[in-house]
Amino acid sequence: MQQQEFQPFRNLVTDVMAYYGKDTSNFVLDIWWNACRSFELEQIVTAMQKHCADPERGQFAPKVADIARALTGTTTERAALAWGKVHEAMSAVGAYTDVVFDDPAIHAVLEDLGGWPKVCRTEIEELSYLQHRFCEGHKAYTARGNFEFPRRLMGDRSPDHEYTSRGIQAPRPALIGNVAKAKQVYLAGNVAGKTVITYQALQAIESAPRALLPAEQEARAA
Repeated sequence: MQQQEFQPFRNLVTDVMAYYGKDTSNFVLDIWWNACRSFELEQIVTAMQKHCADPERGQFAPKVADIARALTGTTTERAALAWGKVHEAMSAVGAYTDVVFDDPAIHAVLEDLGGWPKVCRTEIEELSYLQHRFCEGHKAYTARGNFEFPRRLMGDRSPDHEYTSRGIQAPRPALIGNVAKAKQVYLAGNVAGKTVITYQALQAIESAPRALLPAEQEARAA
């Protein structure tokens, strides 16, 4: 929603709560606004109407979680839908093409699983285990909210410089799912993917100059 839609949204929440005989303070309205502003106003109106008409949940005033669940589903449902999208793309697009999904959590999980080509080449008998790992990872990233992810998942093709050196434009990635959202994922993602984990051998740490050691380690060394 845009800022100019705050008043219609405020009226909507106030009217719905009045239907259940409840008042709404400015604090409550701010909670609703901050939690729902990523959705369209029309979507929220529809979700409110569905909640009020629900034979079970509709007996009670809606909470933010009720509307979020109606609009996005549970994390388990979202993970299952995301896996369906990935599984379809594995056969429809294949390992040699770069891909950009409309869900950044998909990018983060597939990178954890070894990358797009490796996932595409999973043996049939291992697919159920891969699905389990994917869904668990997707739920974890979705729950976290903020995380790093690559802007695109590289296919098993030649590096870009081999195309440009011959005056050929590098192939464009396939956009999977909602095209507009996939473009947003591409623009928001990291060029180099997630931050690489680095490490030092214990011997290198022990032989480091005292000035480079954290204070706690220096005290122990003394």
